[in-house]
Amino acid sequence: MATLDQKITRKERERQEREEKILELARTMLREVGYLGLSMDRIAAEMEYSKGTIYQHFCNKEEIILALANEALEKRLEMFEAAATWSGAETSRDRMAAIGAAAEEFVERYPQHFSVEQIVRSSSIWEKTSEERRQFMQVCEGRCMAIVSGVVREALAQGDLELPAGRSVEDLVFGLWSLNFGAYTIITSSEALEEIGIADPIAALRQSQNFMLDGYRWRPLSSEHDFNETFDQVKREVFGNG
Repeated sequence: MATLDQKITRKERERQEREEKILELARTMLREVGYLGLSMDRIAAEMEYSKGTIYQHFCNKEEIILALANEALEKRLEMFEAAATWSGAETSRDRMAAIGAAAEEFVERYPQHFSVEQIVRSSSIWEKTSEERRQFMQVCEGRCMAIVSGVVREALAQGDLELPAGRSVEDLVFGLWSLNFGAYTIITSSEALEEIGIADPIAALRQSQNFMLDGYRWRPLSSEHDFNETFDQVKREVFGNG
């Protein structure tokens, strides 16, 4: 029985290694030829595998893209968790700024990860993927949002923030999520920002986040604390950037 277990373990390990190679190649292909250029035939030919072998791992190229997106979400979740536990945070708003710095660092460090996440949200792709991988993506997203929600609740408990009547924690979190996702979508897809007067889109996004949280009267306000420095400090201390 022990020998059989070892064979199963080895076989599964080989399967995982092969799957990782497929995903790595697919990531490269997406970068070089885009979604339309990616195909199961092309992957099989490049890896010198039969198409049947590729299909043992993924039923279609949309499933491969979702697997890549899930890898990206796992990485972002890991970065959010590191930011939320940053030892340098003195206030709840420092902690929220740290998570913002993690989101910024994620897009700067892994721009293709973010691009894959955008691609998979197209209904024409999403509808061709498996329920299992869809659920995994939703769980990862939920955990990221739970981290952000936890910081908002911390701010409420500490008296740093008081939500207006009729506004929920989820409303605030959704606003931040929308602001960030929309901004990074534009930043990573547009080459004309400077031409329309946006010389530093990251600085503009930071300022917009500060204005939004100032509007909620989340203390300390950006006029009372240099959150740009907080962002930079987190990127240095938590993510080794600079």
